[in-house]
Amino acid sequence: MQSHLLEKALAVVKSEQYLVNMISRRVRQLSNGHRPMIQVELRMGLADIALTEVIEGKLTYEATSEFIEEPIAPRYENTMSLPNSKRAA
Repeated sequence: MQSHLLEKALAVVKSEQYLVNMISRRVRQLSNGHRPMIQVELRMGLADIALTEVIEGKLTYEATSEFIEEPIAPRYENTMSLPNSKRAA
């Protein structure tokens, strides 16, 4: 993670706690296969991508009165069990 990105993101999101939660959730999404909302440059890690999304205003937050669980897409461990997958003869 690049410190100058962290400083810029803290200027956008004033609360460090909110920023940590936003970045950790977005990094989890990116590692699960979600696409970045920015143009990814060489040598950018997942945290750098998430921080840049915050800086550019593409990733925001909404305060809620109760916890909303993040939906998680199913992961397929065996490629043979993928729906509509082509199998070798």
